[in-house]
Amino acid sequence: MRLAVFQRRPIMGDPERAATIIADDLSWASKQSVDLALFPEGVLTGHSYDPATIAAVAIKRDGPELRTLLGQLAPGHPAAIVGAFERRGGAIFNSAFAIEEGAVTGRYAKAHPNEPGVTAGDDCPVFVRAGLTYGINICADANHPATAQRLADAGARLICYPLNNWLPIATADRWRERSIANLQARARQTGCWVASADVTGTGEGVISHGCTMIVATDGAIVARVAEGQEGVAVFDMRLRKLRRSPPERSAPLHRVRRYGHLPICRSRARRSGGRSRGEITRAPYPDPRRRLGHGGCHNGNPSICRRRTRL
Repeated sequence: MRLAVFQRRPIMGDPERAATIIADDLSWASKQSVDLALFPEGVLTGHSYDPATIAAVAIKRDGPELRTLLGQLAPGHPAAIVGAFERRGGAIFNSAFAIEEGAVTGRYAKAHPNEPGVTAGDDCPVFVRAGLTYGINICADANHPATAQRLADAGARLICYPLNNWLPIATADRWRERSIANLQARARQTGCWVASADVTGTGEGVISHGCTMIVATDGAIVARVAEGQEGVAVFDMRLRKLRRSPPERSAPLHRVRRYGHLPICRSRARRSGGRSRGEITRAPYPDPRRRLGHGGCHNGNPSICRRRTRL
């Protein structure tokens, strides 16, 4: 199972532009043999706490916005989790759509919405990709242990969290470390792997530092996109040995370089028992002719590293 988590700048009210970026990211991910790609909360419509704005951008599952995205996806693209405000009947939900083989195969609606006028979802679907069962919680759901536990009890081994921490500066600073702590707590509590994808950037009086990462079952951060930068982190899992108990060993860390004018994600290591925990990352727009090999690290420009974990 190969997982990619994307950190992108927010796009508000322009689903065509957002669809093009998502499709480009999935095209790159396909070349890297990614199985599942996770995008930030509300990535297709943009996210807001203003009821009028939410109502204006909300889409339908069979509407033109999703059809535009699906029409741009190449055959054999990775499965993807794409968020949007969704109009369903007379209600609006904060939804994350599971997309596979050019079609929407399911959706999850935020169980604990903190956006005015948004209806809480009550379903707890799980999905299977490359032999791995995964589920979705959205942003504020991470504050509620029982919501994550429902997925674990349904057989999920990976919980995906689309996030959108585009907040007033003081609020964003308060949640900067707490968001990370919540993800780690949900991993330890459920025994599941946890992945998140967040927006990043600054606006007038608002900021998102970016909380895009992959967390092991023991709460260790094994891959992360650097704060304040667009990028993607990719992580390999061997399903034969994937288990809910905390991983004991990790493969060596490979550092990556800068590409063009955009910095790629920083790697960090923590020594434990003579081995190190690390991450694989890439520049936002690498040379599409370069492809990840069976293992190790490409040292060309851009440097693209692949790490396989032994669990």
